[in-house]
Amino acid sequence: MSAAARRRRPLVALAAAVTATAATAGVMLLTETDEGSSADGRRQKPPPSTTEITRTDLVQSKTVDGRLDYAQRRVVKSAVEGTVTKAAEPGRTVSLGQRLYERDARPVVLLYGPTPMFRAMKAGDRGPDVLQLERNLRDLGFGSRLYVDVRFDQATEAAVKEWQKSLGMDDANGQVGKGDVVFQRGPVRVVAADAALADAIGPEKPVLTVASTKPVVRASLEQADRALATLGTKVEVALPGKGTARGKVSGTVTPEDSESAEGGAATGSRDASANGGVEVEITLDGGTQLTPKDEQGTLSVKFVSESRKDVLTVPVEAVVALREGGYGLEVIRGTGTHLVPVETGLTADGRIEVSGAGLAEGMKVGAAEQ
Repeated sequence: MSAAARRRRPLVALAAAVTATAATAGVMLLTETDEGSSADGRRQKPPPSTTEITRTDLVQSKTVDGRLDYAQRRVVKSAVEGTVTKAAEPGRTVSLGQRLYERDARPVVLLYGPTPMFRAMKAGDRGPDVLQLERNLRDLGFGSRLYVDVRFDQATEAAVKEWQKSLGMDDANGQVGKGDVVFQRGPVRVVAADAALADAIGPEKPVLTVASTKPVVRASLEQADRALATLGTKVEVALPGKGTARGKVSGTVTPEDSESAEGGAATGSRDASANGGVEVEITLDGGTQLTPKDEQGTLSVKFVSESRKDVLTVPVEAVVALREGGYGLEVIRGTGTHLVPVETGLTADGRIEVSGAGLAEGMKVGAAEQ
């Protein structure tokens, strides 16, 4: 047995020393030396199978199915009891001053602001909700004499009457009923109409489910892949006919956050939770343009857990384990080979990152036959 052969461990003795990366990659373990090796580790003829060292990017990833959705789902309830006389329209985007639905033949209108509608507003009232109302009236173009402050005065009342008449309300009395307005922070997308035409509604019953107009992608990960749910994990989403959109994990989703249009939890979220997995929400990078058609069907979602740019790589079958520990490559030189120690790195798609003295792109190395 040559000196080079004595440097390589037998398979059984070496098994415990193989690192996790190399073991997963399927590193070739040499247990005996081919005939014809010289004392300096060079073989008289190249191995039966060879490959090249290449320079490329390595990406360790996991691809799962996903679906298009919208962020910040929440239910909207009626502050007062009544009957739905015009139901919400799923899929519709509602903006400032537009109707969400109708209760008792009265429009329920979307206005902007962080303070919820917690009372009826009339002349003489003061507070942040009055300030919020006046800002909306101003932005909608009502109240030429309106001064925006925290007081509901005569100018505010006149602006409210003008606004109510524009909505076709017969009782334009200048007062804003507790159930006449829904405040949200901006435009909303109607995800579901939870109350149908003629349904009774009230403070305990959802009328509709809304979300922001910002598109997101939801995908379910298994228990073993929960690490990919970390905030900021990079993601690539294949969009039908539009190439690839990039994004990042922006949060996790509970089953109650993923209610379907029929009112139940989304199947993907239920299955993920039942199996110890998790459903994640992915925010796409700015500039991604989506249409309602993109909501149909399944998207391919690739989670990028780790990557290396512009590194030397070989097929995992080309790496051999050295007797004294570590790994090497059988670099082909002329008609023989020379064993070169290497450091191994990321493994992805059957290739492994390698580095070492004298290694260069294009070098031929031995590889185990498949």
